[in-house]
Amino acid sequence: MLRALSIRDFVVVATLDLELEPGFSVLTGETGAGKSILLDALALLLGDRFEPGQIRPGAERAELAAAFDVDDAPAVRAWLADEGVTSDDGEVLIRRVLDAQGRSRAWINGTPATLGQLRALGERLVEITGQNAHQALSSRETQRALVDGFGGFSALARETADAWRAWRAAVEAHEAAARAAGAGAAEREFLTERRRELSALAPSDAEWSELNARQSRLANAAALIDACAQAADALDEADDAIATRLAQIAAKLEGAASHDPSLGAIVALIEPARIQLDEVVRGLRDYRRRLDLDPADLARVEERLAALHDCARRHRVRPEALSSLLAETEARLSALEAASDEQALAKRAGEAGAVFRALAEQLSAKRRYAASELEHRVTAAMQTLAMPGGRFDIAIVPLAEPASHGLDEIEFRVAAHAKQPPGPLARVASGGELSRVGLAIQVAASDVASVPTLVFDEVDAGIGGAVAATVGRLLQTLGDRRQVLCVTHLPQVASFADHHFRVDKRESAGGVESVVVPLAREARVDELARMLAGEQTTAKTRAHARELHEQHRRHR
Repeated sequence: MLRALSIRDFVVVATLDLELEPGFSVLTGETGAGKSILLDALALLLGDRFEPGQIRPGAERAELAAAFDVDDAPAVRAWLADEGVTSDDGEVLIRRVLDAQGRSRAWINGTPATLGQLRALGERLVEITGQNAHQALSSRETQRALVDGFGGFSALARETADAWRAWRAAVEAHEAAARAAGAGAAEREFLTERRRELSALAPSDAEWSELNARQSRLANAAALIDACAQAADALDEADDAIATRLAQIAAKLEGAASHDPSLGAIVALIEPARIQLDEVVRGLRDYRRRLDLDPADLARVEERLAALHDCARRHRVRPEALSSLLAETEARLSALEAASDEQALAKRAGEAGAVFRALAEQLSAKRRYAASELEHRVTAAMQTLAMPGGRFDIAIVPLAEPASHGLDEIEFRVAAHAKQPPGPLARVASGGELSRVGLAIQVAASDVASVPTLVFDEVDAGIGGAVAATVGRLLQTLGDRRQVLCVTHLPQVASFADHHFRVDKRESAGGVESVVVPLAREARVDELARMLAGEQTTAKTRAHARELHEQHRRHR
């Protein structure tokens, strides 16, 4: 549910921090006081596009924020998880900043968000019904989901959608195999020949670099042997070899150390040098013995290098990539062989289609039954909402081609009065009628609906008296299951609310500002009296207002 709404520099609101509670809340106030501004701000947080003119005059930007408690909203938590947005404390915080240049930025729980993400999340958080608000009820997807949810077969709808995707994937695989039959034969022939050539060559992953190192060693073997011989001679074999001279130096210093023991530490440093020098000489001799001057071996290495190079050039890859090319060739041949079995693919597509159709036909039958019951409930509710003779129909129209949602399309149709033929909900209902039809639908489906917060604007347009009391009672009933927020001009509706807020317009140093005031018991009576009689309230109107308040408060 919506717990808090924060507004900064938006239209005529300088600063507003509104805290909301569960149940049924109303917003009242004089015409033009700014009640719709709150709904506009909420709509922007839920993904509406904004106009720079919505920024308060003189301000550089507007800031909006809303906090929602989603502990009891599994659809919201699932969406957050899918989007990778964390919500450890069961809260969702949506923030949006709008600037005078027409730019906006948004965040969900501190994570940058797009307008599409705001709209997707908003559909799961709030349902706004009104002439200038979200018209989610006019969406075919929303209508279909509402019928499925009302009937209790949303899981079957998801299973049907999964089956449709599996069927379409199988059909596309079969069609692709048929289209590629001729081209596939030519490609298989080319790949088969390439595999034969590469398999015969049998390149290994590191072979190219190893052969190049070996070729360099063999080609320069004579120079390497000569370098080793000269080094060994200078170190140990010549008359004035370094090893001999080092031994002579050590002997002289050892003799001198008998006269001055402090030279012993220096003499000790010579011994490790002699040991390392001996290791170098042994290493050079061993390397020289192992070095091969075999011209035949060099020829074999160079022949192999040439073969790898020529093959790589023909296939336009680097020589070190030949091993990977062989693996790719074998994988592609395997894929072509699997895809070329048109008979198996056709059978798989047929089986997947049969599974989908069986589920879709079951879904259609359930939808017809649920639609009939929902039609009856909503039509009955319309009779009490100043729509005598009105009718609510749910048309289930077969599709020319199956879709992921089944074999048919769902369309809500409404006739606002007996002489009007039913037509699409969005086109035949006025703002007030749409709000009342939306209220009737929400009440009828309240046991199964998943959106936690409902907002109604203009629900009382064109009604009064007993019908207004009926609207208030329905909203109060709906508030037992969901959070309901309603903008109203009728005291009969407002008197049923659990929480009452008055929107006032006040003069300030910066111009006119709208403020929202939560009303306690006596202030509620005063506001109801104003709504009944205008500014010139009397003792009689106050008594009537108190009676309305007490009467409906007792029935909550």
